[in-house]
Amino acid sequence: MNKIRVLFVCTQNSARSQIAEAFLNKLAGDRFEAHSAGLEAGELNPLAVEVMQEAGIDISQNKTRKVFDLFKRGDLFSYVIAVCDTATAQKCPVFPGLKTETINWSLDDPANYTGTHEEKLGKMRKLRDEIKEKVVEFAASTKT
Repeated sequence: MNKIRVLFVCTQNSARSQIAEAFLNKLAGDRFEAHSAGLEAGELNPLAVEVMQEAGIDISQNKTRKVFDLFKRGDLFSYVIAVCDTATAQKCPVFPGLKTETINWSLDDPANYTGTHEEKLGKMRKLRDEIKEKVVEFAASTKT
């Protein structure tokens, strides 16, 4: 069976898209092949690494990638899911070839989190759980 290829895109591929990719591959990797990229390649967010470790998923060795590098390579995806705000999502490239469906999950940018480490960690846990819920809903509602 061919897996459904999904690309999660955010601003720097540092947190939201990495979390979504990891959850889809972990929870529904038998049906989906998830990837992630950013409009720019940033640095992996250590808070994202920490909260995913709490969830039993190690993303500490993940590299950040630029979405346009995947586009130039000719990678094809059935779904491109922007996990950033709507204005930023509109900057994502259109992937040719397959009939690609674009979805936008407008999620908070953890780069804007302020407060103590514990306060930021609490916000990141909430974001992680929100992303997991959306990934579960997406996997359940998508026919293979």
